Amino acid sequence: MGVYEELQARGLIAQVTDEPEIRDLVNNGKAVFYIGFDPTADSLHVGHFMALCLMKRLQMAGNKPIALIGGGTGMIGDPSGRSDMRQMLTPETIQHNCECFKKQMSRFIDFSDGKALMVNNADWLMDLNYIQLLREVGACFSVNRMLTAECYKQRMEKGLSFLEFNYMIMQSYDFYELFQKYGCNMQFGGDDQWSNMLGGTELIRRKLGKDAYAMTITLLLNSEGKKMGKTQSGAVWLDENKTSPFDFYQYWRNVDDADVLKCIRMLTFLPLEEIEKMESWEGSELNRAKEILAYELTALVHGEEKATKAQEAARALFSGAADTENMPTVALTADDFTDGQIAVNEIMLKAGLVKSKGEARRLIQQGGVSIDDQKVTDPVAVVSHDTLEKGHIILKKGKKVFYKVTLA
Repeated sequence: MGVYEELQARGLIAQVTDEPEIRDLVNNGKAVFYIGFDPTADSLHVGHFMALCLMKRLQMAGNKPIALIGGGTGMIGDPSGRSDMRQMLTPETIQHNCECFKKQMSRFIDFSDGKALMVNNADWLMDLNYIQLLREVGACFSVNRMLTAECYKQRMEKGLSFLEFNYMIMQSYDFYELFQKYGCNMQFGGDDQWSNMLGGTELIRRKLGKDAYAMTITLLLNSEGKKMGKTQSGAVWLDENKTSPFDFYQYWRNVDDADVLKCIRMLTFLPLEEIEKMESWEGSELNRAKEILAYELTALVHGEEKATKAQEAARALFSGAADTENMPTVALTADDFTDGQIAVNEIMLKAGLVKSKGEARRLIQQGGVSIDDQKVTDPVAVVSHDTLEKGHIILKKGKKVFYKVTLA
């Protein structure tokens, strides 16, 4: 089985421009492909996970990945999947985010000895002459055709800025530039990027008279059709300072029964034969599958040692054992206390379990918070400094989110 057939079997391929040609390129290690990442935050998140795993799979098969950091396109903001305009970032913030991305990508992609490239589209987009761009590239795009693109259609009712309208042209120009500079013959991306990617293949054909190819990967959706990678507290990040290895592990450990095998198939590197055996699993065996999923993905992002610690901590919690060494921890300082006390809702806010004290109070009123297995019923309940001097407490949100609370 070639890598293209494996991608098909794992359910990763959504749309392709020329299947026979793409199959030949990737199966024979002849693809020089790129995936773009706009630096809209200082960490990659689970939404990028599919793309990173795809790059790793294709590199393992002898193909050459180009990770394109959108230092230039990040100045505009992709309207795809958005109902409003993205926040404008400063050049300094974008540069900082680019540096963070580079570090995280290195866990997935081998950049040594020219096996992969990392380039920033700011290197060419920021120096473009507007009149020259209009003459050279603008004539290759039909406004009528652009307006039929899904990424624009969903924004037309609320209003689409001219700034964002240019995003497709900028992304297409990236492919055009990479094709000429690095021999990049393929672009991969999420299925919501299809229109932008076709713009690139068409620009290369019209300007250079040559063929380039595009393939979209299936979006990671749960059984309800919603994008995975979000929690009540926000995105699930790959940076351990934003989402701890334990919380990352717990996110995957708690996926629905209906989603676990799909996630194992699409995201892990376990052999397909091994995954096929799991398809008959049910009941408690699905919990075992969730553990496998959580461990494999945590090891991929954070390394085997941290994955093992996260797994041990999770097992200890659910078995009622007292081992809290690897549990996420919030350490309180003397400044956090008023008259020797701190409100439970303040601890929850400090731990990142809620976005506001109001949300914490509502959770308490709904019976969703406990301390050391005792349900908290008072929305203004407090914990004393004396209590924490005697030892830590375990703060629990819902059934599956735990935090150890200690003194710094």
